[in-house]
Amino acid sequence: MQAQFNASRGSLPHFRQPSAADLCASMTAISSEDTNQSVLDVFNAERELISLPVLENGRPIGLINRNIFMSQMSKPFHRELYGKKSCIAFMDKEPLIVEDSLGIESLTFRAVEYGEKSLADGFILTRDGQFAGVGHGLQLMRVVADMQAERNRQIMHSIDYASVIQRATLQVSRAMLTDTLSDASLIWEPRDVVGGDFYHFARFADGWFAGVADCTGHGVPGAFMTLISTSMLSQAIERNNPRDPASVLAEVSRGIKQMLGQTAERAAQTDSNDGMDAAFMWFDNATQTLTFAGARTALYLLYPDAPQIEMIEGDRVGVGYVDSAEDYTWHNRSLQMPAGTLMFVTTDGLIDQIGGKKRIAFGKRRVRELLLAHRNEPASYITDAILAEFANWQAAETRRDDLTCLCVRMKGTKP
Repeated sequence: MQAQFNASRGSLPHFRQPSAADLCASMTAISSEDTNQSVLDVFNAERELISLPVLENGRPIGLINRNIFMSQMSKPFHRELYGKKSCIAFMDKEPLIVEDSLGIESLTFRAVEYGEKSLADGFILTRDGQFAGVGHGLQLMRVVADMQAERNRQIMHSIDYASVIQRATLQVSRAMLTDTLSDASLIWEPRDVVGGDFYHFARFADGWFAGVADCTGHGVPGAFMTLISTSMLSQAIERNNPRDPASVLAEVSRGIKQMLGQTAERAAQTDSNDGMDAAFMWFDNATQTLTFAGARTALYLLYPDAPQIEMIEGDRVGVGYVDSAEDYTWHNRSLQMPAGTLMFVTTDGLIDQIGGKKRIAFGKRRVRELLLAHRNEPASYITDAILAEFANWQAAETRRDDLTCLCVRMKGTKP
């Protein structure tokens, strides 16, 4: 086993531009010749490790993600099959690797361009090509936030730019939704410049996966949570079956709890109690079946010729959070979706908005009434009608929360 590499990290100086070296943290590393059993021993001994660098002659060649590795090794017979094999079997061979002299601003752009895993798993720092340490996404966020706090005149500019990044990230899912479903409409309105709601849509050969989520908070804190949550969701879909939304919810929950120190062993040492409410769905093209799993989020369905809206409630357990059990299993609901069925999902920014003459919440009843009133209209017309009624309801009241709605008319997927 390679010895532990030490790298100092002092307070950020005020007289120079911070560099990646300011994020360099002490980190255990292993050799490519070490076995998976050695990796398991390290992760069991150092439970706060999110990832583990792999070196070859002092140079980094990969990064092992704790959640992915532990998930693989927990499968039947995997310890027996892979325990004595080289640790590179479950290694990410293309982690973000940067010289520690790189400036923070350049590092931030590299991390965003490289992808969500560089923020979730961390990034490797080198000095003259040799391993120097590891930086973490949350540390990078904090440093960026500290730098912006020292530049008050640049704060709004920075938030505006964060909004561009957030919208660009979500645009991929929006474009895929439009390209896949012939009658669908999506509303995403952050309360502030950036927001804590997000959506996700992915198409597969046999169907599609959709998710709508409301993370803790709004504005900048909420946007940070969406960054963490979308990263965990992307990893969960890659590792698990997207056709099992309940398992995806559970995987995301475990990832959030691990990253924010909200596990049972670390709950007493963290001030974080964050997570999200969400609705995840899988639609099977062949059987025209929708599999729904919700975390404190409901699914509204209006079948052709049905007199009333059917509301499928999600489990009353949030994703992440300190009080959500680490082994909690969400429940899938399988629903037949004949052509013409209207499906609607919303975050609580719509339902909880105060307004009207009595200054009460918009409520689920008004959502059902609007869906019934416009049941024969295209999805885009329905969402426009909901937004118009919402604006009239809110009137002069302050917007309470971010707002995200997904409306789909089931007509099959585009070829």
